[in-house]
Amino acid sequence: MFRVFKHYRPGQVARFVKSYYRGRLFIMGVGAYEFDRGRLLPPKSQDLNALAVLSEVNREIQLLEADVV
Repeated sequence: MFRVFKHYRPGQVARFVKSYYRGRLFIMGVGAYEFDRGRLLPPKSQDLNALAVLSEVNREIQLLEADVV
């Protein structure tokens, strides 16, 4: 599954990643990411902004999982 997000909203990205489990996404102004097993994987470029987005979205996914249990 591939999705393009025009705006960066961590909660929306987290719901997408959690629901599709494996695929790719692109966030305008941030970059491209792959996800597997319901988690964003580190991008090929080690840009600090991209890594901050990665950790923020993965944190949102953990919060979604905590709400379910």
